Amino acid sequence: MDEHAKILIIDDDESIRKILSAILEEEGYTVETAENGREAIDKTNAKVYNLVLVDVRLPDIEGVVLLGKLRETVPRMRKIIITGFPTVRNAIEAVNNMADAYMLKPFEIGKILETIKEQLKKQLEEKAYNQNRITEFIETRVKELEMENPPKTSQ
Repeated sequence: MDEHAKILIIDDDESIRKILSAILEEEGYTVETAENGREAIDKTNAKVYNLVLVDVRLPDIEGVVLLGKLRETVPRMRKIIITGFPTVRNAIEAVNNMADAYMLKPFEIGKILETIKEQLKKQLEEKAYNQNRITEFIETRVKELEMENPPKTSQ
């Protein structure tokens, strides 16, 4: 598991950002924060993050809507929705907008750390799987090209 994973925390509550940052940095993660959707989009356009924690209620955009926009900037980033106001509606919207996990405030620190580790592990597994698929494709394509254009022998 990548202990140096880059995590972006998006929450309008400064105390949540500070507490989560301190806990995650203590675990060895590189952490940055954003207090609204615009700042989060700017940061994900400038850097690649492994994982993002997104509050459902932000001052400028709904967190579930932000998920779709973040997917455009960093498609393989793992996305965890966090909320102190759980509803069936925002849970369904989170799933529909490709959230990888859904967590409730107040946090159980052990649970959030476990969820983050699980998501980062899944990300590494997906990366390895995709690299293997690309390697297989290239090897197959090379064989096809060799069969289409056999080497010429000198006579």
